[in-house]
Amino acid sequence: MIQRVQSVFLFLIVVAMVAMFFVPIWAKTNPADGREYALTAFSLGPVSGAGASTNTIVIAILAGLAGLIALYEIFQYKSRLTQMKLGLVNSLVMAALMGAAFYFSSYVGEDLVKTQEQGEYLSGFYMPAFGLLMNVLANRFIKRDEDLVRSMDRLR
Repeated sequence: MIQRVQSVFLFLIVVAMVAMFFVPIWAKTNPADGREYALTAFSLGPVSGAGASTNTIVIAILAGLAGLIALYEIFQYKSRLTQMKLGLVNSLVMAALMGAAFYFSSYVGEDLVKTQEQGEYLSGFYMPAFGLLMNVLANRFIKRDEDLVRSMDRLR
């Protein structure tokens, strides 16, 4: 049934992954010329148009995939085992998303702007961690439902 609490957690994953497309993940200002560089789900480069940017489409692909898996998982309520398997796959996808965001911000971004100061992690950087937490909570409630059904089958 769609009105279960795990459906709310799964929907929050979808919202967080869609938000990744619109919010910046990381930013750093070059003190030499005052240019600000930002990492989004699609590119890493200067905020104000001019200048070369690095393609980071892998972040957008992983975020979209995680959102689609969570959305599909919501409607698999008749098969809780399938939901748990999809939750495991989604955990792996979101872990890869966190790794990709960390790689592009810490290694590629820091090499792009060579200063002593570190870049600043913005709200988009924490969205995969939030999604991973929601996924853990959803899987816990899915498992609780499965255990309840199995205990009722033993009573029959």
